[in-house]
Amino acid sequence: MLEQRLYLAQLYDIYGPLLTDKQQRCLEMHLLEDFSMSEIGETLQVSRQAVYDILHRSEQIMAEYEAKLGLAQRVARQRHELTEIYDELSSLQIGESQQQMAGILRKLVPYTGHTGQEE
Repeated sequence: MLEQRLYLAQLYDIYGPLLTDKQQRCLEMHLLEDFSMSEIGETLQVSRQAVYDILHRSEQIMAEYEAKLGLAQRVARQRHELTEIYDELSSLQIGESQQQMAGILRKLVPYTGHTGQEE
């Protein structure tokens, strides 16, 4: 349940601006403000069933965007790779070989666009 909620929040961060204002507000109240469907309904002056439908449809739309674009998956992969690079850099000792440093810098190329050839 918590993992699903975190996943939806991540999708919302990425794809939220592509939703309608009402869908955005419903998701914000549900995910970020922890409102119940009844509370959301009262605030937006719609039925609890309408809130359920809006939330369900919004989740479907964001899942479809993710299936087509894969941005959330890309962000997660990049975060993991950058964490590994950070850990490698943190473990370097003074006097480590240039070869190790070059290997770490090569891992950064996809994120920076640098080829390592510039001086």
